Amino acid sequence: MAVAGVILATVVLPAEYGIDPLGTGAALGLTPLAGLVDAPADAGEMRKTDAPAAPQQQGPVGHYAAEYRTDATQFVLGPYEYVEYKYRLEQGATMLYSWAADGGVLHDFHGERDGAPADASESFDTRGRRQDHGTFTAPFAGIHGWFWENPGGETVTVTLSSAGFYASAVEIRFDKTRHPRELMPVNVR
Repeated sequence: MAVAGVILATVVLPAEYGIDPLGTGAALGLTPLAGLVDAPADAGEMRKTDAPAAPQQQGPVGHYAAEYRTDATQFVLGPYEYVEYKYRLEQGATMLYSWAADGGVLHDFHGERDGAPADASESFDTRGRRQDHGTFTAPFAGIHGWFWENPGGETVTVTLSSAGFYASAVEIRFDKTRHPRELMPVNVR
């Protein structure tokens, strides 16, 4: 039983679960086998990390070094005005979203790869609609988000809510001005 306990504490826990109570897993190079790269010592240390929000996949589960954030905003679009709203996501990072407009809008959900020319975007969804709810997993690192345009003569209000593993957000208005947005971290204590 004693030998089994020593093997458990020195080999099995570090290699399988990333738990290294004696430090032998790190010394023997076993902790990376658990699939947790640079695993934090506790949840408090995880919150302090400014690591990119890209998942470390472990089967169907993605582990993130950064906590997820939430965002909610509302835009009022005058006749023929547009707004773009984009999030900075690493490849594989996910977000949930829900948006609704109280009038007809032209809509394009798209992304721009890191390092690509400013006019090189890839569209994911361009159907005309007044609302959409879903999830998004970034196929590449870059900024991803929506373009909404009011094609009519009446004012339209667009409301957006999201939660995800994004690093930043920017609002780009019809006058070409860029406005960084403050995102709300979710503090689970």
